[in-house]
Amino acid sequence: MPFTSRWQINIPDIHLASLLFTSPSHPLSKTHRCYSEAARPDTHYFTTHDFRLWCQRLAAGLRKAGLQKGDRVLLFSGNDIYFPVVFLGIIMAGGIFTGANPTYVARELAFQLQDSGTTFLICADDRLDTGIEAAQIAGMGKDKVFGGGFTWDELSTPEKSDQTLALNYSSGTTGRPKGVEISHKNYTANMLQYNHMFYLNPDWKERSKRARWLCFLPMYHAMAQNIFIAAALNREVPVYIMPKFDFVKMLEYTQKFRISDLILVPPVVIALAKHPAVKRGFTPILRSKGLALWGRTCRLTWNLSNLRHGRTTCSIMGWVPTEKSYSASVGELHANCEAKIMDDDGTTELGPNQRGELWVRGQNIMKGYWRNTQATKEIKTEDGWLKTGDIAYVNSDGRFHVVDRKKELIKVKGNQVAPAELEALLLEHPAVADAAVIGVPMNNDERPRAYIVLRTGHSATEQDIVSFIDGKVSAIKRITGGVAFVDAIPKNPSGKILRKALRDQAKQEMQGSGVAAKL
Repeated sequence: MPFTSRWQINIPDIHLASLLFTSPSHPLSKTHRCYSEAARPDTHYFTTHDFRLWCQRLAAGLRKAGLQKGDRVLLFSGNDIYFPVVFLGIIMAGGIFTGANPTYVARELAFQLQDSGTTFLICADDRLDTGIEAAQIAGMGKDKVFGGGFTWDELSTPEKSDQTLALNYSSGTTGRPKGVEISHKNYTANMLQYNHMFYLNPDWKERSKRARWLCFLPMYHAMAQNIFIAAALNREVPVYIMPKFDFVKMLEYTQKFRISDLILVPPVVIALAKHPAVKRGFTPILRSKGLALWGRTCRLTWNLSNLRHGRTTCSIMGWVPTEKSYSASVGELHANCEAKIMDDDGTTELGPNQRGELWVRGQNIMKGYWRNTQATKEIKTEDGWLKTGDIAYVNSDGRFHVVDRKKELIKVKGNQVAPAELEALLLEHPAVADAAVIGVPMNNDERPRAYIVLRTGHSATEQDIVSFIDGKVSAIKRITGGVAFVDAIPKNPSGKILRKALRDQAKQEMQGSGVAAKL
């Protein structure tokens, strides 16, 4: 039997804009600041009333320029106070939003333009030249967008709410990026489930009055869209937007604006635990989210109070706000969600405390991959189960623990070794600032190999690292594939370790040293 959430909430069939604003003309606050530019909050901000108006103006401009329902509009921009305007303006107009990594070169952007079938391209000023070059490669014309007030469509039936809202492209770490197709229903469910956990707190009304969020995560990603655009507007939480991540400025703004919650990704958590600026007197953060698999490091090296974990891959798990976490669990199922742990055969369901692949099902799960039926069939079953690719288990309390990615497990003498477990342990070493572990073939087997970034002013040898791990794990998990010291761990903008780059590097290193390896 699948594991099911202990909560059930009503998830309506509705246009996301109707859920956030009630209607195109419903009275909204002209004083409440929903979005502010973190660097210039006194002069650059939107009230809720003005924000909706700007969204409507953009929507009208898109329609006037010829946008038809279902047309894709690509935003090529970093974080900006106008990013939420463009996101909601596109979907108000009946278009499908898709955002591109602002660091893309023209060739990479052209691929997403062609793959998504983009009709309109909107570029930030500093991305315009690249955008024009990419549009030429993709065979697109130039369109200008401007307009006034606007009324969006109502989506009040299951068929209508299944209309695609956004195409969020995957990171492409295992191949070419794929467009993840998200519907209005998906976004509505995800946002209501996310906020539902907050409303379980008995003093949520008082907490809402004090709530302030800081957005430095890239808004072309679904996580930032759901939390900082949908959830924040729904809960009337003021959001301060940073154009890009800067660790010291994040600390500064957190204190300056009295940020109540930080939504984090693993690299930022590591910095909080290790960065000297934190230890020089930065005031502890009230609450943090998005810390799956990193709880050990935070607790040992820095006093994060009321530590929270959250899984963002499928946005299906969370934590009850009245409960504190003292484990590396990613929480329990959100309302209306189901999950099961499956054996390698894909047909056998496993019980509590048994490790297998995590499958999930719910109204917040993506529709599929854009124009890629085969890839969709490989990851999603006909009855709606999404194969996450995560190796996980459920404890007796119904809490889920994600061990690692299925494709990243290292096979040592037939046993599965999780790189994430070793990486978390390596970060406990006082000289280690960052770490990554990959499997390297040696002697017809696979061995864990560590890549280490040392903290400034600290030193360590390969034997120091190996001995440190030897005393903490069984023999098969020991670092027997060597240790390499590097200046930085290669990662994509969302913080995911680029293991392919490390495997390529390991191949060169081991060939150069004469070690027999078949990578």
